[in-house]
Amino acid sequence: MNIYSHSRISTFEQCPLKFRFKYIDKLIPEIKQSIEGFLGNRVHDTLEWIYNQVAYGKTPGLDEVITYYVESWKKEFNNEIKIVHEKFDKEYYFNQGIKFLIDYFLTHSPFKDNTIATEKKVTIKLDSENKYLIEGYIDRLVHHRDTNIFEIHDYKTGNSLKTQEELDKDRQLALYSIGIRDNFENAKDIYLVWHFLAFNKKMVSKRSEEELENLKQEMIKLINQIESTIDFKSNHGKLCIWCEF
Repeated sequence: MNIYSHSRISTFEQCPLKFRFKYIDKLIPEIKQSIEGFLGNRVHDTLEWIYNQVAYGKTPGLDEVITYYVESWKKEFNNEIKIVHEKFDKEYYFNQGIKFLIDYFLTHSPFKDNTIATEKKVTIKLDSENKYLIEGYIDRLVHHRDTNIFEIHDYKTGNSLKTQEELDKDRQLALYSIGIRDNFENAKDIYLVWHFLAFNKKMVSKRSEEELENLKQEMIKLINQIESTIDFKSNHGKLCIWCEF
């Protein structure tokens, strides 16, 4: 039994050949990491640290947050990280992270919003026999105990802002909500929350039970398609310049 992730399935949709290189042939990539991915990791790591500090009864100040980010960046950065856009250098991306964190801090401090977990692993069962499983990690999970409402939070560090219509069709957080409903059977409702850090904007969506059932069937169909594929063809497009292969 293969356990999938949303990113694994999305890779197949984006480019079946990349899927084969990464998940079947398990090739060592030519590009270990892009600067955009590195920036995202450092910002995610810093935000996780903030909420973990709050969980321990400590509310960090802005200077502590920036210090943590700077030290993390310096420790993890290496010359194998690829910068695709020649007009930008590593300082540009470094400063973007500073801006993201300052904006987020000023908007959400003191971070007492009923967060119960960060980087929470969740397993999504798509069928009653557990033949089709998806695993993922929730950036941050909030539980309002007075209303028994949950929020699944996700951080986006890219420079594109999705529309409400796009978010209402987004699969990843919707899948995670299935796993949360299985873990917390009495959950009254689950909201899907995105933080577009480049815009300092929070956007929210939710799903009906019918939409989630349809999503399960859609993902089962995609998994069956992946497992029956023999010829993994390449899809050439604008994303190729970021491809690690």
